[in-house]
Order: sequence, then structure tokens, then C-alpha cells
Amino acid sequence: MATTNEPLQLNLGSLRSAMSLTLHTHHASRIWHGRAAAEGRPGIVGLNGYIAQMNKMRRGSEQDDPYSDFWMLRIEDKLDQTKATLQSLREQVDQALASVPPALTLGENLNVQPVKLPLFVNAQLGFAAVYLLADYDDIARKLILAHHTALIDRSTLERWLNEGAHALRSLFSLAQQYRYSGCTRDDFAAKNAAARAALEKFGELPQDVLEGTRRSKFAPPIVRRGLQQRGDGPDAAASPSDEAATTEAPETTAGEDAQA
Repeated sequence: MATTNEPLQLNLGSLRSAMSLTLHTHHASRIWHGRAAAEGRPGIVGLNGYIAQMNKMRRGSEQDDPYSDFWMLRIEDKLDQTKATLQSLREQVDQALASVPPALTLGENLNVQPVKLPLFVNAQLGFAAVYLLADYDDIARKLILAHHTALIDRSTLERWLNEGAHALRSLFSLAQQYRYSGCTRDDFAAKNAAARAALEKFGELPQDVLEGTRRSKFAPPIVRRGLQQRGDGPDAAASPSDEAATTEAPETTAGEDAQA
């Protein structure tokens, strides 16, 4: 058999994994979908809209946009606050359920027809919010059980459900304020027109963020492709439907809106 010194070509593809989120409560399902704007009624962004923003933010960070890095840090802080709020709610409902007498056994109240939503998330900060929604769904189930078994009253049920929902929607609403600046750290170093325009529109940045010494723990490696084309923002690699859905990651999959 003839031998060759040519390198072996493996032609490996990208890694993929099927992921889905199962929700048992209408409260969590509504937070996933959000609400479309209607006459006299503003829209409410859902988890799918938040994930789309996280995908854009990640691409902006990858393109060395310091404002995208700044926003990733803001979202990290907000995620921590939201997690703390949900943890406090969980402790309160667990305390209520602990009042059940030893002679009584309460099983889990699972939906007989839960909704299973496919996930296609590109950004780690998107996954972090998925985990929080799953946590809220679990808390909502326990709250409903506690109310059904007379451990909490109706007003307490509604107050705690609304507190958790408000924390998540506040997170999603903050993410909607993000905008790609269209400039890079090289622009700031050169003090060119793009940097001046970004400063005028978005304001000053903390020095450590501007220098790139402080970035999100989930910030992607910066990809330098020479001179960036103006207007070639984080939407450039996205699908036309990126406003309402998410895109596939190069190495793994994760979250987009789906019909319940």
C-alpha cells in the first residue's frame, strides 16, 4: 500500500447539543413570551427578546466594542440582584411549606401538560437568565401549592409571584437599553471621529473598561479582523429574525422563542 506524508484532514463540524426548557406554570410561560404592544398598552419584553440582546452584546464585545463590555458587566450585576430576589422568595415559601404537620405528606404539583420550549442560546448571560426563569417556575409551583393547602393567603401568593416576575422583567428591560456603539478600543486610542461620536451618544466609560482590563467573566475573546467596516455591527452575522429569536452558536446551541 502506498504511503503519503500529507496531513490527515478530519473535516470536523461544529458541536451541537439539543436543549429544551420545561415550564409548569402560566406565570413562567408569560415571562418567557412577554407581551406584544397593542393600542393603549405597551409591550413587555420576554426572555426571548432578552436572549437576542445578549447575543448582540456578545458579538459587540467580540468586536472590541468597550460599550458592549460595559453592558455585559451591568447585566452581570443585574443577574446577581435578580438571583438574590428569587432566593429570598424561595426561602420564604420553603418556610411556609415547613409548617405542614409531619402526618401530612405533600407531593410535587407538576403540570400534567407542561410546555417544552427548545433552547438555542449563544451567550452565557442568556443561559443565566434561563436558569433564573426555571427557578421562578419552581418557586411559582411551590407558592401555588402553599396557597392551595392554606399555608399562605391569596394576597401573599400574588405579592410574591409579582415580586419574582418584576425582578425578571426588570432584568429583561435593562437589556433592551443596550445599543452597539460602532467603535472599538483602537478608535478611542486614536481619538478619531467614531470615538468622539460614541462618547457624545453613550457617555464616558470607566477607565478599566475602556482599557479592557475589566471585562465580564463571560466576555468572549476579542477577534481582530483588521479595520472594522463602519456599520458592520453585531447584527452583521445574525439572521434577519434575530430581533425575535436567537441564533446558533459556533460550538453549542441554546434559546429562542417558541410557540407554546
